Amino acid sequence: MLLRADSRASILVNRGNALRDLKRPEDALAMYERALRLKPGSAEALNGRGKTLLDLGRPEDALASHDSAIRLKPDYAEAFYYRGNALLYLKRLDEALASYEGALRLNPDYADAHYNRGIVLQRLRRAEEALESYDRALQLRPDDAEALNNRGNVLIDLKQPDLAVASYERALSYRPDYANACYNLGLALQDVNRPEEAVPYFSRALELVPDYPFAKGKLLHAKMLCCDWDRLSQLRDSIEADVGAGKNSCEPFEYQAISGSARQARLCAEMYAATNFPPSGIQLWAGERYENPRIRIGYVAGEFREHATAILITGLLERHDKRRFETYAFDNGWDDESEIRGRINRAVGEIVDITRLDDAQAAATIRDRKIDILVDLNGYVGRERQGIFCYRPCPVQVNYLGFPGTLGADYFDYILADPHVIPPQHEAFYNERIVYLPDTYQVNDSKRRIAERIPSRAEVGLPETGFIFCCFNKNYKITPEIFDVWMRLLREVGGSVLWLLEDNVAASRNLKREAERRGIAADRLVFAGRMKPGEHLARHRAADLFLDTLPINAHTTASDALWAGLPVLTCLGQTFPGRVAASLLNAVGLPELVAHDLESYEARALELATKPAWLSDIKARLDQDRASRPLFDTDRFRLHIESAYATMWERARRGEPPSSFSVKPIS
Repeated sequence: MLLRADSRASILVNRGNALRDLKRPEDALAMYERALRLKPGSAEALNGRGKTLLDLGRPEDALASHDSAIRLKPDYAEAFYYRGNALLYLKRLDEALASYEGALRLNPDYADAHYNRGIVLQRLRRAEEALESYDRALQLRPDDAEALNNRGNVLIDLKQPDLAVASYERALSYRPDYANACYNLGLALQDVNRPEEAVPYFSRALELVPDYPFAKGKLLHAKMLCCDWDRLSQLRDSIEADVGAGKNSCEPFEYQAISGSARQARLCAEMYAATNFPPSGIQLWAGERYENPRIRIGYVAGEFREHATAILITGLLERHDKRRFETYAFDNGWDDESEIRGRINRAVGEIVDITRLDDAQAAATIRDRKIDILVDLNGYVGRERQGIFCYRPCPVQVNYLGFPGTLGADYFDYILADPHVIPPQHEAFYNERIVYLPDTYQVNDSKRRIAERIPSRAEVGLPETGFIFCCFNKNYKITPEIFDVWMRLLREVGGSVLWLLEDNVAASRNLKREAERRGIAADRLVFAGRMKPGEHLARHRAADLFLDTLPINAHTTASDALWAGLPVLTCLGQTFPGRVAASLLNAVGLPELVAHDLESYEARALELATKPAWLSDIKARLDQDRASRPLFDTDRFRLHIESAYATMWERARRGEPPSSFSVKPIS
């Protein structure tokens, strides 16, 4: 008996579905096409055809097929859902959202539609609504590990990392071999300052997927955060080899903690930028000349609050010449209602909240304001928004302050530096053109207040007598090599102690154990907790000498110490982050505190600790001169950076490409 055409078409659709399930999309597509020749009005065949076309990377054709299915069958929830998938692939997010919502109007219990609606809302930076979608999907399918993982990501966006940890843990309880959830749980545990617990999850992600992008770097950073140096050298060697081989093994920020090569640092940054922040196909600034009455400077950051970046730059924002410059702050963070945030609010012409805008929307917002020069204060640190710069929303784009190194992307025109942090022979290791500022690249705020009351040694847990070596750098900057030097100094200088910042309990425990392994009693390491900024500055005066780290120096931390009157001894490195303290010390008039290798660093530290007259002379000079030295002369710095901005602007107005230049120091 011959089957009717409708029945034969239905059989072909079922065969197509089976072939698609078997990952044979070309064969599946042929079945759907045969079904449509028999029954051109088959919504099911059109829907199956659309799904398969998307599998084959043909989203426009897939969209047309789903549209045809919906015209034939307007109540076809599955067609609305897969139409949304095609639109999501095409990054037409608002249309994708409408399509998923169409599916849910027809079938409110459609778990996949709730899940994908959450994905779209997350990309649209509508985190609260995305969370609701994932929660609804999980009500319908409680063991959905992917929904739990994405739910954790949204909770991170909502600044609820503790709840994110629980969500990732639930995902892994259902699917223990879920590498992405392992990786994300590691990130969340770091976010809640539990790096020791993060280590096994990054390790597990790498066991499951040995080439998991950037996971080795995350494992490295977690271990360094808690000063877990077990097999650290092997991990460092592996990452160095990966970077040299062009593998996405480590993010630029983590790589700085181990790298001694500016060339390798550029390779790492270029790979990371190409993978995560490639140039957009849409360039919002098309070469037009703005006729703004003043040069418009836009600062992009996630830390316009009580944070190291804001601590440094607020004085500059207040002092910008309002007759020549108009300033905007594009904020990817939040208002913490701190004193420093209040100062920023009053200093800039406008603060624009971009937290709920995706990169394209934020770039369009910047373009609408006709910004002349856009400054990235984050780079690859903190709540960054480098994706905005991919759209080229303004004539000049600048890398400054937050990330000490190249961003590896040609859409950044300039990096602000000085000859100490980027010597001329290192220019080839930067994608940006170099703008050399006089004195130092680092801005400082001369209004920073130091608490009037200086705590006694006993109040901060220090012995009443003996030399106090100090390092308030974050613990991840402490390497075994620098720690070896410090322990030899404690051995040589009787009664001395080393005063460190306590980042986390695990780091303190591990450092004490490492001291004992080197023959130094654990109680000669003293750990300082967090304090309010003014009180933290005041307690520096209980110390005798700040010992810097390598390959990453103290940055804001060095300026803190010098502003508080505490001498900083540094060792000059080979990369930007390892040369910052040398820049600061030269700008404060203490070049003799810059050593050029670890041997001379150790010898000079010993000499300073055992020759009190020399150290007293340095402290006296620092106390007497620091407020008038270039490092803390905010207005002098302001004149220099404004000169740099004006030169960038003038070159862009003339249609000239970016080019390195030096700013002439004011007399």
